[in-house]
Amino acid sequence: MKVWIYEKGRPNERRFASEEEAQRWLEKHDPEGVAFAYEVME
Repeated sequence: MKVWIYEKGRPNERRFASEEEAQRWLEKHDPEGVAFAYEVME
């Protein structure tokens, strides 16, 4: 399972369940930002 994480300082950390969700949020809130994918071990 992957999660996407956007971090711009601790209080602004965001986690997303899908790449599409991350892209929608970034387009609206930080068009120049980046979310990184991480593998999560279950």
